[in-house]
Amino acid sequence: MPQSVDVRLDHITKRFHEVVAVDDLSLEVERGEFFSMLGPSGCGKTTTLRMIGGFEEATSGTIYLGDADVTGQPPFKRDVNTVFQNYALFPHLSVFENVAFGLRRRKVAASEIVTQVGAMLELVELPGYEARKPSQLSGGQQQRVALARALINRPRVLLLDEPLGALDLKLRKQMQLELKRIQTEVGITFIYVTHDQEEAMTMSDRIAVMRAGRIEQLGNPEELYERPRTAFVAGFLGVSNLLEGDVAGGDGSLVTVKLHDGTLLRAPADGAATTGPVRIGVRPEKLRVDARAEAGASNGLNALSGTVLDASYIGVSTQYLVQTAEGHRLTVYAQNLDTAGAGELLAGGQHVQLTWKPQHTFVISGTAEHVAGDPHLTEEGESA
Repeated sequence: MPQSVDVRLDHITKRFHEVVAVDDLSLEVERGEFFSMLGPSGCGKTTTLRMIGGFEEATSGTIYLGDADVTGQPPFKRDVNTVFQNYALFPHLSVFENVAFGLRRRKVAASEIVTQVGAMLELVELPGYEARKPSQLSGGQQQRVALARALINRPRVLLLDEPLGALDLKLRKQMQLELKRIQTEVGITFIYVTHDQEEAMTMSDRIAVMRAGRIEQLGNPEELYERPRTAFVAGFLGVSNLLEGDVAGGDGSLVTVKLHDGTLLRAPADGAATTGPVRIGVRPEKLRVDARAEAGASNGLNALSGTVLDASYIGVSTQYLVQTAEGHRLTVYAQNLDTAGAGELLAGGQHVQLTWKPQHTFVISGTAEHVAGDPHLTEEGESA
């Protein structure tokens, strides 16, 4: 049985004068889902969130919460709450009164307010903080109070607009896990906006990768990372090595791609083009680098020869930049499994063999495209 849908966007467009911020976007978010909209600045993710919340009016299209058309309704009539990056806590009110604000507006009985606020502060792990003012809290604690205030009225959907953006890196990583825990416990649909791919992948059930007002690809984190359909998605979700070639045949579950220098590489046939130009990609951590000239070339692995341009010891792994004979520069992450450390680095100028499993290869149809605004990928498909 399919899940109930909490939010449905039907051909939503938003224009700001000549600028099309959201372009004919259709989307369904299921009940109880942690759903993220991910993309660079200006891709339309925050505008989409604001239209769901009623803070922006759609130029065209329809917005549904459940079965109800809420397209023209103001924010206070929609069964949603929003948590912003700046938290928007009332500085003159205590933590208790900040969290109780929505209940008091609904004229809930005082004894019930005490019970519900206490339970909500337990949920966000802030019991005992009831009397403090926002100025007496850390950034992470303020974020938890804002979350408790938004959740206490049990909205159908909680909208989160980059709520961790003001926190330092260590606290952000901690709060990512906390947000997912809280969402799982309360069972409310979360729609989360971020430009941070690690943040989205850590918490989300599904992610919509957005670009220029449209959804470039929609799926769960593993699907988007392992099987990106476009160069933009491949580059925005981590680092990708992309090589151009043409489909040269197939044998059941695998297709063969011939690179421009004649090298034959294999990739899964599922969803891959059967003819014409393609780009094949492999993630840096899937590659194995070996100083032996033909290591792995005869045991069913894809193999490329190259020269080490740079080696950087970065603790848990070593990052290599390897240039192939055709001139492609590939990034490799080699995990440091022993304590030898930097003394074991392959030297610059050293000839190496790169190998990887065909199953770890993904295929993108077409030739090189311009990836506008993408900091991770150049037009040639190399990591920038």
